[in-house]
Amino acid sequence: MSASRKRLSLVLSFVVLLSLLLAACQQATADDLLGQIKTRGTIRISTDPNYAPQSSLVAAGQRAANTKCAADQLTAGQLEGFDIDTAAEVAKRLGVEACFVTPTWDTITAGSWGGQWDVSVGSMTITKPRQQVLFFSPGYYFTPAQFAVAKDSGINTLADLNGRPVCVGSSTTYEDYLNGKLGIPDSDIKAPAPMGVQVVSLETDAECAQSIQAGRKDFAAFLTSGTVVDASIAKGIPVVKLGGPAFVENLAVAIDKKASKDTKSLLDAISKAITAMHTDGTLKASSMKWFSADLTTAP
Repeated sequence: MSASRKRLSLVLSFVVLLSLLLAACQQATADDLLGQIKTRGTIRISTDPNYAPQSSLVAAGQRAANTKCAADQLTAGQLEGFDIDTAAEVAKRLGVEACFVTPTWDTITAGSWGGQWDVSVGSMTITKPRQQVLFFSPGYYFTPAQFAVAKDSGINTLADLNGRPVCVGSSTTYEDYLNGKLGIPDSDIKAPAPMGVQVVSLETDAECAQSIQAGRKDFAAFLTSGTVVDASIAKGIPVVKLGGPAFVENLAVAIDKKASKDTKSLLDAISKAITAMHTDGTLKASSMKWFSADLTTAP
């Protein structure tokens, strides 16, 4: 065999070996959570169906005829809001369809999801306790936590809340703040919590304003995202803001640390998508659409 043929044979052998190695790597990648999602063609996302303007059911929402989502999952056409648009855009950049499930908030924040959904895109604040059980992407937006009261409550200052009942969502940062267990940087806390409050926990904090509107009288004050308060006022619910922001929330996509498949490549891909959505203005445009303000940069 000539020298040139030997060289050609060696090159071909190297190419074959490299192809086999690449195939092995691709097979390993397909065995992680991102690979599973791409093979399925959908990413299953947990969110809140009663948290406008971040996420809520659409009264006449249509289920797409050609959806890959399972029958017990919702599609982007059946939900609306800033979180829904964010989730759908992340899914698009991953090359899959967004399918939504709506477990209770305490189930989501507890981790150990058992593979029932892949990620949470539900305005989850990054806190130290949650970081023990969940991985987080970079924050995709920031909101002020805001006290609000019924217009006829006679409550005029935060000090007036001392020893009184305050409504919050169960397992939320608002509940943790009132109980002195918030777990965010001190610099993000803008006001000390009222003393000795009686915490009234509902399934989601959006229900606090809705309960006041329905005539519930066992509390007159509640704590939630400033965006939820604004939406409540816009709907004509008789509530007003009390004081300035209590604290600032850095909100991110979350992934279960106990997922059965490796999550690193999925977290990297979502983090890359979120960063790109900040850079190209996608998140800012969506924030202006849903909040009439740019909440995509830390105050």
